[in-house]
Amino acid sequence: MVFAHRAQRSRMPLVLNRAFESGAKSWPGGPMGVIMQTWVTVAVTLATLMVAAVDAKIYKRCELATKLEKAGLSGFKGYSVGDWLCMPHYESGSDTFFVDHDHDGSTGYGIFQLSSTWWCNNGITPTQNLCHIKCRDLLSHHILDGILCARQAVSSENGMTSWDSWTRHCSGHDLSEWLKGCNMHAKANSKKTSNS
Repeated sequence: MVFAHRAQRSRMPLVLNRAFESGAKSWPGGPMGVIMQTWVTVAVTLATLMVAAVDAKIYKRCELATKLEKAGLSGFKGYSVGDWLCMPHYESGSDTFFVDHDHDGSTGYGIFQLSSTWWCNNGITPTQNLCHIKCRDLLSHHILDGILCARQAVSSENGMTSWDSWTRHCSGHDLSEWLKGCNMHAKANSKKTSNS
């Protein structure tokens, strides 16, 4: 009970108090050193995650629509802002920090899920790196890098059919709902379908 009483009085957890009382006053080698190393590791990990989470953003529909229109994507290569809203919704949930590992070994990054095999370099996957960008640069609430790279992907011969989710959920569908209530002048529906 002596230890419990001292722990209450000193407000140190019982384990820390016992370690201190038993002579483990040196930090590096004794139990206190192990405990402190663990706490420092936890603190550094949490700080890193908090910094990463600060840069992450899940865009709301109209906010993203405005950003895409300002970036000149309305009508780009025949695709509407509705296409550009629908595709990232099904790819990433419009989450700028979304990372998805594919069965072929590639990884999709960011709001547009740009592939490490073709569009960016993650330092792991063999890549064409057609956008000349590090994949981690696509994981930011500043989506200009993602927009520029997605424009390049859409400019390829596959267009938006490069994204299976666009083909399944957006192509040939009425996309007017995507812009409803957004106070925009952009057209919601494209002239493109997965067959054109």
